[in-house]
Amino acid sequence: MQPLAEILRPTSLDNYIGQSHLVGEGAVLRTLIESGRIPSMIFWGPPGIGKTTLAMIISQTLNRPFHTLSAISSGVKEVRQVIDDATKEEGAILFIDEIHRFNKSQQDSLLGAVEKGIITLIGATTENPSFEVISALLSRCQVYVLKDFGEEEMRQLLDSAVRYYATQDIIVTLKETAALMRISGGDARKLLNALELVVNRAISSSRYVVGSGQPLSIEVTNQSATTVIQQNLAFYDRQGEMHYDIISAFIKSMRGSDPNAAVYWLARMIEGGEDPVFIARRMLIFASEDISNANPNALLLANACFEAVTKIGYPECRITLSQCAVYLANSAKSNSTYMALKNAQAAIRQTGDLSVPLHIRNAPTKLMGDLGYGDGYKYAHNYEGNFVDQEFLPDQLRGTKFYEPGNNPAEEKTRELLRWRWKEKYNY
Repeated sequence: MQPLAEILRPTSLDNYIGQSHLVGEGAVLRTLIESGRIPSMIFWGPPGIGKTTLAMIISQTLNRPFHTLSAISSGVKEVRQVIDDATKEEGAILFIDEIHRFNKSQQDSLLGAVEKGIITLIGATTENPSFEVISALLSRCQVYVLKDFGEEEMRQLLDSAVRYYATQDIIVTLKETAALMRISGGDARKLLNALELVVNRAISSSRYVVGSGQPLSIEVTNQSATTVIQQNLAFYDRQGEMHYDIISAFIKSMRGSDPNAAVYWLARMIEGGEDPVFIARRMLIFASEDISNANPNALLLANACFEAVTKIGYPECRITLSQCAVYLANSAKSNSTYMALKNAQAAIRQTGDLSVPLHIRNAPTKLMGDLGYGDGYKYAHNYEGNFVDQEFLPDQLRGTKFYEPGNNPAEEKTRELLRWRWKEKYNY
């Protein structure tokens, strides 16, 4: 029997849920589809939001031959076979799921066919294509960002499921939906998997025979949903959606300075065949976001780990991953530089692009010098301690403090230095 998510998979743009910024009336992608001429493209977004479905709808709408490959199980041989088949067809579409898992040689094998128009490539990725797709291929594709489902879209999915079950004489009443929403995390497939599990459990418990002609009433509550999911976690995650839950647990364990939990979740990812580069990249981000200047060596080690993983791969790189994870978990934590940047960006969004003060502008021409560019600038190296008190922010932001040192030994020293330099200007 087909899974509920497959049964409810939409077949046209009119019943496709979500991504209105791309496929709503007059939106860029819908306009291209309706014109009958589409470029090669990459769909970037979290799992379970309709990337595969949208690719299939495009193919069906345009009546194009549709080939699909999974980057997990396909290699250069399979790519070349599809390209050979496509040369005998007109306007063939090749959909590659998880294209970020293709290595350089696999992506290179697509270039010629994409460039010559033998195939129209549609790739789907949960990772930033700027990092995961080679520049030559990326330059030949349009990148479209797909967004998480909001509560409205999730309720539409649940309503469609209720209507489907009604055609099977199963009357589903959604008395409470908070647990389903929370469990799904914005992932449509997880949402429908969860509802399907709850309904199937109720059917099994009642010994109801589908198709008997007698209606069955099922009431879904937060408690029933939570109980069933916890008892059937492996089935619920049959498509591997826990990828994001486990990496989240891994990051939070390191942030919480628990090396034992960090190693456990790392081992879970390794045992599950997770891409080691993905793990190393997340630790590299973590080193700046969560440790920062509380221990600057963390970034150096995380970068060394990333480089080592890309060079040696499994199985040896698991040792390097473990070393780095334990080091990051044990490091002092600070998000001060991350928050400083967020504060500065918030100020920019509020105040706009303020003028650069004249005294710190560059004056490469005589005219600029005559206009006062650079006048009054004090060259720090000419002063004691290589420091001189002068203003570097726009006038409208004079005295604004974006950076607040963290509460750790390294940044406490930074705080004292800032107090000595700037006195009361920033109230450090």
